[in-house]
Amino acid sequence: MRRASPAAMPPEIDARNLICPLPVLRLRKALGGLEPGGCIVLVATDPMARIDVPHFCAEQGHALISVEERGGGALGFVIRKGG
Repeated sequence: MRRASPAAMPPEIDARNLICPLPVLRLRKALGGLEPGGCIVLVATDPMARIDVPHFCAEQGHALISVEERGGGALGFVIRKGG
């Protein structure tokens, strides 16, 4: 099995231990620096992120690619920036 090179991995925003609305605000800021189609990972422990992140993506035209459990109560959201 071939592993992705670190350069191919999307940037990650660490929003652990931040509460609503800070994870989404950090995501919004980071997306501003990406080209359309670029991906980013948001890692958050706030339970409301499970609701807030998909809602933000839908409202702003971004694609929520996946959500995965990350241990320690964290969720990893992979988001693709919309055009």
